[in-house]
Amino acid sequence: MADQLIRATAAEGGIRAVGVITTRLTEEARRRHNLSYVATAALGRTMTAGLLLSSSMKRAESRVNIRIRGNGPLGGILVDAGLDGTVRGYVDNPAIELPPNAKGKLDVGGAVGQDGYVYVVRDVGYGYPYSSTVELVSGEIGDDLTHYLVTSEQTPSALILGVFVEANGVTAAGGLLIQVMPKAASDEALVELLESRIASLSGFTPLLQEGKTLADIFEHLLGDLGLEILPEVQLVRFHCRCSFDRALGALKLFSTSELQDMIERDNGAEAICDFCGNVYRASSDELARLVSDLQAESPR
Repeated sequence: MADQLIRATAAEGGIRAVGVITTRLTEEARRRHNLSYVATAALGRTMTAGLLLSSSMKRAESRVNIRIRGNGPLGGILVDAGLDGTVRGYVDNPAIELPPNAKGKLDVGGAVGQDGYVYVVRDVGYGYPYSSTVELVSGEIGDDLTHYLVTSEQTPSALILGVFVEANGVTAAGGLLIQVMPKAASDEALVELLESRIASLSGFTPLLQEGKTLADIFEHLLGDLGLEILPEVQLVRFHCRCSFDRALGALKLFSTSELQDMIERDNGAEAICDFCGNVYRASSDELARLVSDLQAESPR
């Protein structure tokens, strides 16, 4: 099944639901960064969450940045996702591996750590990003970002994230975001019913492995609550906006003497994009032109 995102409402607009399948894009991230099993799960969950959080934004250029920094051996996670369905990300220590946790599952919480912070920056396209910081709850990503939604956005939410990775790669990944909007938040019976149904799920990836579609999952959770699945199916993908021109622009941060040293010692320069692993190489001639440009721009 193609990586895709769908939206739905229920309870006469009192419930908002978004579902996304991210199997292929998580596998691409795994290959690009040579991720371990647990690093694949951590980054895949965070990229899935980024797409879910950005899905409610309005302007086409809107984006969400999620940075998770815990005290575990994985280090930091950084993800950039947009309303346009593109996402990219990386972890600080991609080779870290841990034994399974007490439930026999990948120990994402142990890799991330329980002490630290989640930083979320929402760029709504007007040039004034909104940022928020909350403490980690468990390091399991889903719990931490649910805590962010309840604490920072004050919206009762359930965020279900899953990544299943085997020796030959990622075979299932994706997630759900269910939110109770203000008009229905006071309906305690509705909230309790929704909580019990979400709690009854065995997880997200097992449903995909059973052949369930996003529409099937929504029907199971919300079918008797006036479910309305919106017709648009949005394709999502791993995509990085890096380019050779951007890499050259980054080299302008160096002084002319440093660039000249690169020419003389290394006969050029190499830049690697953290987000996607693409390698850009600038020749000595290209660096020489960059030096000339910087000299021309500098005040005399």
